[in-house]
Amino acid sequence: MSRGYKTVSLFLLIVLSILALGHYFVYFSLLHFLGIAAPWARVALAAVFFVLTVSFIALTILIHRTEHFFFRAAYFCSALWLGLGLNLILAFALTWVAWGSAKLFLRSPRPPLLGWAAVVAACIYSAYGVWNAGHPRVKRLAVRIRNLPPAWRGKKVAHFSDVHLGSVRRASFIARLVAMLNAERPDLVVITGDLFDGTDGHLEELVAPLNALRAPLGIYFVTGNHETYLGVQCACAALRATPVKILADEAVSLAGLQLVGVSYPQPGQAKNLRQTLVNLPGFDPAQPSILLYHSPVWIAQAKAAGISLQLAGHAHHGQMFPIQFISRLVYGRYYYGLHLEGDYILYTSGGAGTWGPPLRTGNHPEVAVICLV
Repeated sequence: MSRGYKTVSLFLLIVLSILALGHYFVYFSLLHFLGIAAPWARVALAAVFFVLTVSFIALTILIHRTEHFFFRAAYFCSALWLGLGLNLILAFALTWVAWGSAKLFLRSPRPPLLGWAAVVAACIYSAYGVWNAGHPRVKRLAVRIRNLPPAWRGKKVAHFSDVHLGSVRRASFIARLVAMLNAERPDLVVITGDLFDGTDGHLEELVAPLNALRAPLGIYFVTGNHETYLGVQCACAALRATPVKILADEAVSLAGLQLVGVSYPQPGQAKNLRQTLVNLPGFDPAQPSILLYHSPVWIAQAKAAGISLQLAGHAHHGQMFPIQFISRLVYGRYYYGLHLEGDYILYTSGGAGTWGPPLRTGNHPEVAVICLV
């Protein structure tokens, strides 16, 4: 058995274990608070929860191989349940606390009332999350770059990441993003990876709205981890039918400002910024520069290389509460937002789309418009 196969198998086992524990907690909570006592009802509910436990992973693999409407619909329902399930876990965790507290002060707390309150609250919160995920916002920022060429003063750079076009986010979603950005009149547009999700097929149709995107200084793209899962060649082939220029470990000079694009490494491949910049012909650390890379990493290396502004995404600002706490553990304070450290600036986008659950709770999807001063 190869090392890569063992790693994937271990990862799937861990994910399935987490999903199984979460589903069991919701199942046990429903039995307790709703008073489900009939053996047939318990067995039926257990069977449903077993299917729900394995459905998302199974459909994620299947949807990569087929674009059939039935499987797309099944994937959407499974992903939606994943988000609702997380909210049910949170709601029932609070319900258990409330029930335990009530037993200290009341002789006969009413479990069904608490149980239905948890279910309704989780459904309402999830419905808000679906609506919120479908309504990205424009976030306007101004950053000061040292030695900025006069031609760039006051120019606007539009930045978005993590759209995840595929079974859930379709062409109509990117078309709305394009309309939002065109209304901001950006001079330059950059996309820092995960434009695609895991669906292999009709990619040209998904990105066709990008043909309407207007930016006098160009539209540039670097790959993210999901492009490596999908297949970088497939993703790039679809984008070549649009005005988008792909930067694969390349640098271009735009009126005195260097734009550096670093591709996401393939699975099992090691990469570092210092070595990548060494191999870039013409890169000048003394000149102002913008680095595009999918993840908010390499902070020390970027500073040492003289990068002026680094743009990233990947962490989704956690996407759903309370996952942002996990994202912060992984990436530290750089997991989201604007960070100014001397002459170095990092902006990590919260992402325009969603992966997995089509929900956003605790934060908003966004596109950033950065004014250079």
